[in-house]
Amino acid sequence: MTTVALVDDHQLLRSGLAGIINSYEDYEVIFEASNGKEFIEKLGQKKEPDILILDITMPIMDGYETAAWVKQNAPKIKVLVLSMLSNDLAIIRMLKNGVKGYILKDSNPIILKQALESLRKNVFYINELVKNKLISYVTNEEEFNRQATLLLNITEQETQFLRALCEDKNYKEIAEEMHVGIRTIDTYRDNLFKKLDLKSRVGLVVFAIKHGIVNI
Repeated sequence: MTTVALVDDHQLLRSGLAGIINSYEDYEVIFEASNGKEFIEKLGQKKEPDILILDITMPIMDGYETAAWVKQNAPKIKVLVLSMLSNDLAIIRMLKNGVKGYILKDSNPIILKQALESLRKNVFYINELVKNKLISYVTNEEEFNRQATLLLNITEQETQFLRALCEDKNYKEIAEEMHVGIRTIDTYRDNLFKKLDLKSRVGLVVFAIKHGIVNI
């Protein structure tokens, strides 16, 4: 029996996905979580799954952080990304974090079954749209590497700060949400200005939207 864990912040989607996977012969969903932090907590109490199906855009601890944690702390778990994000940088960033497969949420259930079968056999799986993105990456590798370097140099705290900026919150509100002082927020902002060669909040917001850090 191949065991599966689901991490997605949409409960209805998780329930439907669990029903589909449990209908497959030799597959069983053993637990679900709404974000990476909850997954890690449950992992300490339950059996380690063979496969983790992981969303990217989640509150508290997103898919990027979760995949990186799994790569470092539970490398036997094979991670399959199931996401709405189809931009090049999201795909490559997750691949760099050690995922074994990447499919989109609008994929046919047949694609999901194929992906699960591939990961069970320890074979990497991507569907056609993602594959096309990778081809685009290869043909524009120099530009991608420049953009990817920018993204990989941004810390998770700075990423959280960027998301909050896009919600039109002032710095005091962002500090309260992140449970840090206003000086720490100033440091995040100044570090991002320097890393990204930007000079304004608007520039930071545009960068976040352009690179899929937030969706609008």
